[in-house]
Amino acid sequence: MLYNVLKALHIVSVIAWMAGLLYLPRLYVYHAEAEKGSTQSETFKVMERRLLRGIMNPAMGAVWVFGLLLAWQGDWWDAGWWQMKAALVIGLTLIHHLYARWRKDFAADRNTRPARFYRLWNEVPTALMVVIVFLVVLKPF
Repeated sequence: MLYNVLKALHIVSVIAWMAGLLYLPRLYVYHAEAEKGSTQSETFKVMERRLLRGIMNPAMGAVWVFGLLLAWQGDWWDAGWWQMKAALVIGLTLIHHLYARWRKDFAADRNTRPARFYRLWNEVPTALMVVIVFLVVLKPF
């Protein structure tokens, strides 16, 4: 029973975190196109900060806590698929921190990257998520 509760909590956390990882770079696309100092730009700053601090950071922490508890409960440490999944989740975590750094650039009106840059980065978490889901469901090794 504990394993299933942990799994449900992990899935809910993953959904919240992935929503943020997919939405934040989309906000950056629109923010990059907004005039610095405009009302629109200031609104994006608030939205980005609230999304990162209010949803993404807590969700990422929960993903890690519940994921590690699942690995412990299921004794998955030596499973190849789990090790690969863990490496990819580390990748998602690094992307999360990269997005947080970019938010600080936007907050200080220091962004120099075009909207196209953020459009491309919007796809990276999606690709990692697809691989992670297949690893978890198929457990190929």
